[in-house]
Amino acid sequence: MAHDEGRKADLAEDVVALAAGLADLALSALGGAVGALGGLLRRADLGELLADGQEETKARGRLFLDRHAAAPAHLELLARSVTARQAEGGGG
Repeated sequence: MAHDEGRKADLAEDVVALAAGLADLALSALGGAVGALGGLLRRADLGELLADGQEETKARGRLFLDRHAAAPAHLELLARSVTARQAEGGGG
């Protein structure tokens, strides 16, 4: 039993060390993001940068919609074709 208790203690220490390491990593990343955000807010051309970002995002959205909006029309044509064949063949 003492061996199992030692293994459980080692496992608990490993879990605590892993959680502490993840917390440190998250805090480091958060610190870097805050620093980058501060640098971004100090830019003189922030409005232009945001407008460019908005236009790029809209363009990406249009491309996404165009790419995925074509699929239902194609499926609709296939469904109509199948329905027409079934009507001609007597429903079978």
